[in-house]
Amino acid sequence: MLATGDYPSDRIRQPEPIVAETTPTPRVLTIISSLLEKLVARNDKLVEVLTEQPDGLNSNSTPLGKSLHAFHGVRAPNISIPNYLERIYKYTNCSPSCFVLGYVYIDRLAHKHPDSLVVSLNVHRLLVTSVMVASKVLDDVHYNNAFYARVGGVTNAELNRLEIELLFLLDFGVAVSSRVFETYCFHLEQEMLMNGAGREVERGMNPVDEIVDDIG
Repeated sequence: MLATGDYPSDRIRQPEPIVAETTPTPRVLTIISSLLEKLVARNDKLVEVLTEQPDGLNSNSTPLGKSLHAFHGVRAPNISIPNYLERIYKYTNCSPSCFVLGYVYIDRLAHKHPDSLVVSLNVHRLLVTSVMVASKVLDDVHYNNAFYARVGGVTNAELNRLEIELLFLLDFGVAVSSRVFETYCFHLEQEMLMNGAGREVERGMNPVDEIVDDIG
């Protein structure tokens, strides 16, 4: 399980792929992966530097902070961020917009809890939880927590806890206006242009003016 830092695909019954093997990975997954990899690499280095300089830290503090503690694993999983996102997309068939919205949630967490960093120990759990919540908000049809747990390599009980943790950390602020959504899409499209990956983010669907909070 991710809790131990391993990714035991041999111990998880593989769900049948819903999309065809030849279906290309949406460009938005590639750019979100790239942004998160850069963020995690920077934060991992920051934690390493802070850990090596104990005199620069308060004795009661930790470089990782406490807000995202529930998402921390003992070790970083063996699967990369791009492969993990591709796996979620492949098996859950959620719309590309869910990954944009999941990215919004993680960005909100980073701003609401600046003492806690998104690092290699927590990014995978944050991703599967955020995308799952986004699918409940955006998609008319979506898989339940048990299925997402199998895809994400965690137990159903753990994912249930992480979902609740995420909602409280966000103060249940899972509603995203069309303006905010388009702002994030524009930001991702600019990153795509810089990386030569395309011009538009695959939205999959157009969000309503205010996405309804529909977690359940």
